[in-house]
Amino acid sequence: MKQTWRWFGPRDLVSIDDTLQAGVEGIVSALHHVPTGSVWSPEEIARRQREIATMRDGTRSGLAWDVVESLPVSEDIKKQKGAWRDHVSAYKQSLHHLAEAGIEVICYNFMPVLDWTRTDLAWRRPSGATCMRFDLVDFAAFDIHILERPGARDDFEASLCEAAAERFASMSPGRREELARNVVFGLPGAAENFTLEDVRMHIAEYAQISEARLRAHLVDFLEQVVPVAEELGLRLCCHPDDPPVPLLGLPRVMSTEAHYAELMQAVDSPANGITLCSGSLGARPDNDLPGMMERLGSRVHFLHLRNVKREGGGVQVSFFEDEHLAGDTDMVELVATVLREEARRKAEGRADWSIPFRPDHGQDILDDLNRRAQPGYPSIGRLKGLAELRGLIAGLEHRGVAQLS
Repeated sequence: MKQTWRWFGPRDLVSIDDTLQAGVEGIVSALHHVPTGSVWSPEEIARRQREIATMRDGTRSGLAWDVVESLPVSEDIKKQKGAWRDHVSAYKQSLHHLAEAGIEVICYNFMPVLDWTRTDLAWRRPSGATCMRFDLVDFAAFDIHILERPGARDDFEASLCEAAAERFASMSPGRREELARNVVFGLPGAAENFTLEDVRMHIAEYAQISEARLRAHLVDFLEQVVPVAEELGLRLCCHPDDPPVPLLGLPRVMSTEAHYAELMQAVDSPANGITLCSGSLGARPDNDLPGMMERLGSRVHFLHLRNVKREGGGVQVSFFEDEHLAGDTDMVELVATVLREEARRKAEGRADWSIPFRPDHGQDILDDLNRRAQPGYPSIGRLKGLAELRGLIAGLEHRGVAQLS
């Protein structure tokens, strides 16, 4: 399991020097400044590679850009409207340029409008640490009373609507603004300050797109780009919905094992793979993470290891980002299953037997609380998570993979 770290580029408050001191072996990054739908040029890819390879004092870091996260899929592609065919062509060209640069693993997602959704970006824990949280009552209050989406009440049980009305009534104007900002933060390009009207516009454009239609659009997209990726020796891997339930009336097509199994069968190629995110998928109690790794592991090309604690027993519940070895996912069994899959691949002679993973998200602790890096991506909180995962891997390997079955 190759230890990697997500880095957002030169503006990231966590530097390449920091990642090296954390003991990582590779970097996960993207060209966030390139507009979605545009070609990633060889020059921009090479620049990011140089930035990763160089420490602040100019010495070599020894790190390389191992995983792209993400080469974004445009909303036009998802909706098959506007310039979507041009965007697909640009995506293919970007794949060629990434292959020429020696980068083989490309993560992407097919979530409509929202990349991820949280109601709190710094929710205080009893220890004083802070974490990201999805509060279902707060979200319903946003959807019904702040966004005022038509038909929103129909998507929630009556008791939840009542709780949301009470919650909204008790919110100060400042909290209402904060809640709206937090939800909008997960929108692509949210740094450009989306308004609520922008959100309504995006949602309205999906009014005629059902779950079945969105899935068909995903298959259409993959049928065009996967043959290119396979020819180039690349591995595409789709990230799950976060959270893995319908939100804001939008369809979701990558939330369950059945969704992934159907997609792997629809475009049956080793280049069509999975980003197994234990945090996103773990927000649903009916997602068996070790079981998914066991059954779909041959197509898992990238791992996000994090944990969430669910609050309630339903499919759609509140949850918060817990410590990496806490929460509701059995991280020990999941990592053991990953190690068994790696052993199987190695025995088959697969060149990609070592699966890259990164400590996804993390609680803000110690100096993180003052540094205020990208929400979910603190330096010390992720370092702690990586250290715990590194220890878990070492302990399981010491026992011997054969003894883990």
